[in-house]
Amino acid sequence: MQLTVAIYAYTEKLPKSETFGLMSQMRRAAVSIPSNIAEGYGQGSGNFARHLQIAVGSVYELRTQLEICERLLFVSSEENALLQPELIRLSKMIHGLVKTTKG
Repeated sequence: MQLTVAIYAYTEKLPKSETFGLMSQMRRAAVSIPSNIAEGYGQGSGNFARHLQIAVGSVYELRTQLEICERLLFVSSEENALLQPELIRLSKMIHGLVKTTKG
């Protein structure tokens, strides 16, 4: 959930023209990560792994969107360098959870 808060702050820096574009998409992806983890956990082990995989997909989606923001010069590479390692760490943690639900 910390990442979601960070993405909301990050997207405030985007141009207003991106309110319904990248800003909206990035916020939805960021909210999707903890939401899918919670939903899958609440549904039990049968659906947990599936929801974790969806959460990982949202992490990768965010990584791509951060790169797009940088290439469009909306943000600096230094700003992205603060978030990318957290996204990598989060995807590794979720992949680890997936392994424990299958084993």
